[in-house]
Amino acid sequence: MATASSKWNVTDIPDQTGRTAVVTGANSGLGIATVEALAGAGAHVVLAVRDPKRGEAAAATVRGSVEVRRLDLADLASVREFAAGWHGDLHLLVNNAGVMNIPQAATKDGFEMQFGTNHLGHFALTNLLLPHITDRVVTVSSGAHKMPGSPYIHFDDLDLTGEYAPMKAYSQSKLANLLFTLELQRRLTEAGSPVRAMAAHPGWAATNLQGHDTNVIRRTLARMGNRFIAQDNRAGALPTLYAAVQDLPGASYVGPDGLAEMRGAPTLVGRSAAASDPATARRLWTVSEELTGVTFPEPATAASA
Repeated sequence: MATASSKWNVTDIPDQTGRTAVVTGANSGLGIATVEALAGAGAHVVLAVRDPKRGEAAAATVRGSVEVRRLDLADLASVREFAAGWHGDLHLLVNNAGVMNIPQAATKDGFEMQFGTNHLGHFALTNLLLPHITDRVVTVSSGAHKMPGSPYIHFDDLDLTGEYAPMKAYSQSKLANLLFTLELQRRLTEAGSPVRAMAAHPGWAATNLQGHDTNVIRRTLARMGNRFIAQDNRAGALPTLYAAVQDLPGASYVGPDGLAEMRGAPTLVGRSAAASDPATARRLWTVSEELTGVTFPEPATAASA
């Protein structure tokens, strides 16, 4: 544990020997930093990536026990294939992958790409893997869930047809990540499972994520921010790692402790009222089950308790 006079960092991660973790979107940015830290602490880490070649190149840079498996969160068939190939215990699932502020596009199943990838893909993956998960699920959200304009879930038009705006779609998907965590924890508790659902956000971390913004001005500002304001990917991964290994209550939300939660050491942070509404969380869960065809299973740990 970090002392009162120090800031929590990767050296404070407890020994992870004997534990297995899956990190989505693990070939770059926050993902590879998360892999490095967990593998460095002794965990066996699976890099779940869309492009196995890029994944293998990234894995080759990591010291520790790692492997690469293909996972395309924008394709529910790929999600099902990944989950069907899993055998044995999974101690930690890190739902890290995401797309941000991209031009309007659809997943292979016809969902708006940001909502489909950032939320629905991880929703399906988590529920399909849940019978194997023994410790916790950490889903990476964003401060964008409470951007000006009060993001909310557009239940009548989740694809934002006719009103698509890249940032609106991204903010909706990140709000969905927090509502998913809230309802997942409620269901785990109700099932008597010790598994915990956590959420985290990196603050402003310099990664490739901002480089796909469709707005030239925002893209330019993001590049300047990456250079002068942002943390590097290792610092940005600290909230995720803190949520993954610290003894925190279920549904905790972790972010940086600095000004406007842009940078700093990991700590518990607040979320918007929209992200704290249990009724909306339950409604989103029901809609997500209908859209993906994936439902909440009985966790193995609860069944054997």
